Amino acid sequence: MSMSEQSSAARGRTPGRMALSDLPPQDTKRWVASRKAAVVAAVRQQLITPEEACRRYNLSAEEFDSWRAALDEHGVGALRTTRLQLYRS
Repeated sequence: MSMSEQSSAARGRTPGRMALSDLPPQDTKRWVASRKAAVVAAVRQQLITPEEACRRYNLSAEEFDSWRAALDEHGVGALRTTRLQLYRS
């Protein structure tokens, strides 16, 4: 069992299923790839809506959609700021 699965199990949740406590803080300023992926995952699991994510993190709909598209097309690595230009067409 991986460390994230252990922490999820310890909190009484099915591995892979998120809770609001798993989301980055609302005042997040430094957006690393894992935090972006967590926000996209929360929307996909219907924990929050895309509109709530944008409001909560002061994101534009276009920025959130770019995270979702980069994740879908190239995986978490594409969410790294230093790699963005390599993955943009």
